[in-house]
Amino acid sequence: MTLLLTGENLSIEDIRSFLNSNDKVEISEEALVRVRKSRKTVEKIIENKETIYGITTGFGLFCDVLIDHDKCTHLQEHLIRSHACGVGQPFHSNVSLVMMVLRLNTMLKGHSGVTESLVDQLVFFINHRIIPVIPGQGSLGASGDLAPLSHLALALIGEGDVEYEGKILHSSEVLKSLGRGHLELQEKEGLALINGTQAMTAQGVINYIEAIDIAYQAEWIAALTHQALHGITDAYHDNVHIVRNNDCQLGVARRLMNWLEGSKLTTRQGELRVQDAYSLRCIPQIHGASFQVFEYVKEKLEAEMNAANDNPLIFDEGDETLVISGGNFHGQPVAFALDFLKIGLSELANVSERRIERLVNPQLNGDLPAFLSPEPGLQSGAMIMQYAAASLVSENKTLAHPASVDSIPSSANQEDHVSMGTIASRHGYQILENVRNVLAIECVIALQAAEIKGIEKLSEKTKAKYEEYRHIVPTIDEDRPFHKDIKCVSDYLKKQAYEGHILVK
Repeated sequence: MTLLLTGENLSIEDIRSFLNSNDKVEISEEALVRVRKSRKTVEKIIENKETIYGITTGFGLFCDVLIDHDKCTHLQEHLIRSHACGVGQPFHSNVSLVMMVLRLNTMLKGHSGVTESLVDQLVFFINHRIIPVIPGQGSLGASGDLAPLSHLALALIGEGDVEYEGKILHSSEVLKSLGRGHLELQEKEGLALINGTQAMTAQGVINYIEAIDIAYQAEWIAALTHQALHGITDAYHDNVHIVRNNDCQLGVARRLMNWLEGSKLTTRQGELRVQDAYSLRCIPQIHGASFQVFEYVKEKLEAEMNAANDNPLIFDEGDETLVISGGNFHGQPVAFALDFLKIGLSELANVSERRIERLVNPQLNGDLPAFLSPEPGLQSGAMIMQYAAASLVSENKTLAHPASVDSIPSSANQEDHVSMGTIASRHGYQILENVRNVLAIECVIALQAAEIKGIEKLSEKTKAKYEEYRHIVPTIDEDRPFHKDIKCVSDYLKKQAYEGHILVK
């Protein structure tokens, strides 16, 4: 299988499929024509000794400093070396791989002025899964993700570290072993590699892929809880949600009814009580609102994945060629979307923790044992699992603070407003991990509660989930270190995101 890159129509589903396989990328011929055309423009600029930012001038505050013709290639090398100052834990290899795919895709639009040699080097790295080691911290999210993308570029020129076949090696060593030379940067190419939003966008794409999946997983977990608490199904009736004019809410309600079909544990209003608490009754409204967020985020990410966010940009206007310095590298549109994603994700954990509390609290859980303990008093059961969930939810409230409302001027105030979008993307993944762990906790507890209520009374679909997950987490017949159960379920949920769960259309 191959992923054909055109610069125009790359989707998140393409990326998810690519990550779930050992696919290679190919470049469309039309895209290569655009690359060649824009490169000729750069070569004319060099030949005519024109003053163009980043090609014949310095960068940032040094934009008015002209560079001698014979030093223009050195300018690009110095740019990469000096800007490769990221710190902290590296991005996950999947993020770095996607970063390369996205950077390549934007170059194929034909507005960056790069050589085919650079395109070929990126294709080689991607197809051989030579993954640059890219520190996760150090980007302001404007002027591009300068520090992270410089570490990507360092690997291409044989001066950075890479992950290859499970080992961390110097890129020159890997290239030599494969009979491949390092890339020699030409005019404009260093700038073309690092002026973009690919770090925040790549991490954002990973966040979205895993977020949308965990949102679907949350529905069957909530359906288990609903049954263990003899929840009322009337609140999920189509009529309620149709009149709200919210397709995402309606979709959640219909999927919940599908999960609950045939259950002997659900009730109707007035049988046990008239109304459920909001954490059960309002699942369609709460989860549906998160799906709305995800739809917005998907739209903005896919737009950015296929955008020209280099600087300067080259435009072929027929009789005239324009080279324009602009600001498409500014990450504000992506930063807003990724901050929004954090909020949508956090709420899935917020309401899950409230369902957990109802499962373990003897004042709220009907006739279930306190904390689902096998021997209340002697054994604590699920008591501290609820503590852990509460802690994660509280941490998410801090992480959900929008990074995009902050800005610190840089480059001697030439770059005086930045997006902090890469911080939003990193915090978003921390939130995602916390959400998955909270839902794993709900899953562990709901499985136990459903077992106490009677597995044979579950709906057929949730019974199948019960049996699937009982292979991962055994019955709680005695206190044990529950952190192992939580991790096993969380890891299994994460695996599902890349192995066949659907994305919102």
